[in-house]
Amino acid sequence: MKAAKNPYFLEDKTMLITGSSRGIGAATARLAKQYGAEVILHGRTESEPLKLLAKELDSKYIFCDAADEKAVKKAVGNLEVEVLVNNAGINPSKTFMDLTGEDWKRIYDVNVFGPVYFSQAVIPRMLERGQGKIINISSAKSHNHVRGKPAYASAKAALNRLTTSMAEEFAPHILVNAVAPGFADTEMVEKTLSPVIRAQIDNIPLKRMASADEMAETVLFLASDKANYITGHVLSVDGGFSIVSG
Repeated sequence: MKAAKNPYFLEDKTMLITGSSRGIGAATARLAKQYGAEVILHGRTESEPLKLLAKELDSKYIFCDAADEKAVKKAVGNLEVEVLVNNAGINPSKTFMDLTGEDWKRIYDVNVFGPVYFSQAVIPRMLERGQGKIINISSAKSHNHVRGKPAYASAKAALNRLTTSMAEEFAPHILVNAVAPGFADTEMVEKTLSPVIRAQIDNIPLKRMASADEMAETVLFLASDKANYITGHVLSVDGGFSIVSG
């Protein structure tokens, strides 16, 4: 006899999703709400897309620069967060020689220190409750065999290592994992499409990019009680890209 599927398998979970006004973050927020979670949105500024999504989902929202430690701490405040999704990130298309010192600093500030600051803001209360989950959004670019975007790729590789270190330090109470998306049909990818990237997309075994919803489903699986024996894992969701790229 098959167990009945629970359409509200995230019921009673409160999720803070950073960078949730668009792309994978917004898709994750919509699905999380559909699955019964209480969602807290985040954006760098109090933008119209952020406010509209908050109204659509009847959700709270906060706004701050993820790279600003004090601003993150103030924005998070005493929020009760059971699941943190560190999705906020930037992905500029520049070659190694075109990247300035300021480019490198900003990319690392948002993509590495952003997750650090948000995690540090929610972990104390997670430890008080004796449980919590943190899911970092990495990238297929974080893997050694995937070419291109040296600053973004190395920042996401650092995030992978941060994920495993945190998983070890905070087990068994807080589970920490990462999702490494391949190419997804989002505004960020659309803005960075180049002949090289188009050729990489054509080489994906599944012959297409993912939808933002497909990425969101993976994130929410890790957020759910279905994944309570998974920690310290970087899960590639790339349509097989990692087995043919190089």
